[in-house]
Amino acid sequence: MVGWTAFGPELYTCFVLGGVFLVFSLLPANPRRDYVTAMALAAVGLGISIAGLHLTGDLFADTYHVDLFSQIFKIMLALGLLLAIYLCEHLRGIAPRRHAETYLLLTVCTLAMMMMVSAVNLLTLYVALELSSYSLYVLVSFRQPRTGGVRTAVRYFLIGASASAVMLFGLALLYGSCGTLDAATLMTLLPAAMGRPEVITGLTLTLGGIFFKLALFPFHFWAPDVYEGAANPVAAYIATASKVAAIAVLIRLVALGGQNVLLARALAVIAVITMTAGNLTAIVQQDLKRMLAYSSIAQGGYVLIGILSMTPAGYASTTFYALVVLLLKFSCFFVLVKVAAGGRNVAIDDLAGLHSSSPILALLLMMALFALAGIPPTIGFTGKLLLFTAAVQRGYFVLVLIAMFNVVISLYYYLRVIHAAYLRKPPRALPALNLALRDRLLAGVLVTFTVAAGIFPAPLIALAEAAVRVLG
Repeated sequence: MVGWTAFGPELYTCFVLGGVFLVFSLLPANPRRDYVTAMALAAVGLGISIAGLHLTGDLFADTYHVDLFSQIFKIMLALGLLLAIYLCEHLRGIAPRRHAETYLLLTVCTLAMMMMVSAVNLLTLYVALELSSYSLYVLVSFRQPRTGGVRTAVRYFLIGASASAVMLFGLALLYGSCGTLDAATLMTLLPAAMGRPEVITGLTLTLGGIFFKLALFPFHFWAPDVYEGAANPVAAYIATASKVAAIAVLIRLVALGGQNVLLARALAVIAVITMTAGNLTAIVQQDLKRMLAYSSIAQGGYVLIGILSMTPAGYASTTFYALVVLLLKFSCFFVLVKVAAGGRNVAIDDLAGLHSSSPILALLLMMALFALAGIPPTIGFTGKLLLFTAAVQRGYFVLVLIAMFNVVISLYYYLRVIHAAYLRKPPRALPALNLALRDRLLAGVLVTFTVAAGIFPAPLIALAEAAVRVLG
């Protein structure tokens, strides 16, 4: 189906931006009104994204492609926005007068990332990536106290702007060498042109911008500081939705290039360094958000294992794993937000006695961390099994062996958190955490899904396989 209907989720998001949040940002602050409205609009947006699952079409002079692959990722992005807004009910750490602007910028960022996953022209992709990045820079600066948030945002901006400049220079080299920025045409021309230095340099620099978004080596240094310095719901959004969009872009670009041995070897090296550096550095972290940041870096290395397989099975496993990252990271931040008094950062030691003050939060945290570590029968185990199986089928046995050693390393720091929550006694008795009924229900749903999707993953795997089939 060709036409503006295929642009439905993005059009709705534009309407929300212009007709609602922009107006709210000009009205006197009313945090409760803003939150309820944002939740309702985000829920409708998720419904529209689901309804448009099977829409297809090409827009904007064939620079924008709508297919099952892009629509599945748009559903994940809409879900990520809804979950991030859910964490903003009290939005501690951001001044009340900034709440409407926070929802506005979260929606802008989601719109930009929806455009990223459908962009098939590298210039369109670059503009969408920049729009999402600048929204996040401002969101990070909202953290109170203002000095800390602004300092973190400025560092984030400087690193991000450098990565953006690197990517833009790479695009210029590719365009000058191949004469096109259409992703499909370009990736078809690249295998024959890989012997030319300017092409190799251009491709490397272009991928650098996407590696920055996914926090892959050597563009990962921003993640721990930003996670620690951003308000907790904003950090949750960066850890979930932002990663999903980067995964989608990387899958589409690599899939368009077909079998490219040189690119696969380069991605293998980056995967090994990324997951090893992330896991080893996470071991010594005391702040929970910094630990989750290094965990995210390591997860990015696992994601590359599926992508560098360059097979439909590898792409499908990576698509499945994108959902794993989205839900498990949200589960961790859900617990963090509920435990953090006044929106402060939480140290691992602060979780001591969590099982007595809130058994459901302790259970959710334990299941999410076990799943991230790949313990059966969770969805995380199924995701890693699919990734590693796809790589072994392509002959990357040594790479999978290294990844499995990294999984063992990650168990150490995940078990540190679980040990604090279940086996350590707090220095003083903790009051019970009074969660609302909807919080307990959501925690229960997340725990149930984490286990059920690990035991019965067939429907999700089938959907992921159907999604990557359209990539050709």
